[in-house]
Amino acid sequence: MGYKFLKHTGDIKIRVNEKNIELAFISSAFALSQIITDKTKINSKISKKIKVSGNDMSSLLYNFLEEFLFLLDAKGFILSEIINFKIDKKKFLIICEVLGDKSKNYKFTNDVKAITYHEMKIEQKNNYSVIEFVLDV
Repeated sequence: MGYKFLKHTGDIKIRVNEKNIELAFISSAFALSQIITDKTKINSKISKKIKVSGNDMSSLLYNFLEEFLFLLDAKGFILSEIINFKIDKKKFLIICEVLGDKSKNYKFTNDVKAITYHEMKIEQKNNYSVIEFVLDV
């Protein structure tokens, strides 16, 4: 399973297929990281704890992904791993630890301006969690 990049005019669309919603959210974050730089080369030198909430699953996904853009832009941090991931589907809350490195140590391949709600989907299909979202680049 995992993620794949879909054709989209002017932006980048991503589809994630995973066994459960937790893995789907994690794969969504890794797809975002892969768009920005080669995720496989990022060291796990820095640890950060994050807590993200939303009003529903779509806003939770949006806020979760937006947190990584904030960490990149404001803190100079780029994601390599997500550990101790917990999602509360009733309270629409994510708590996890993220590992990564200083972004200045890496060459960026794309400038992601924003996460969008455009064409965002979170659904269960054939016992899999499927997420689709578009990045404004």
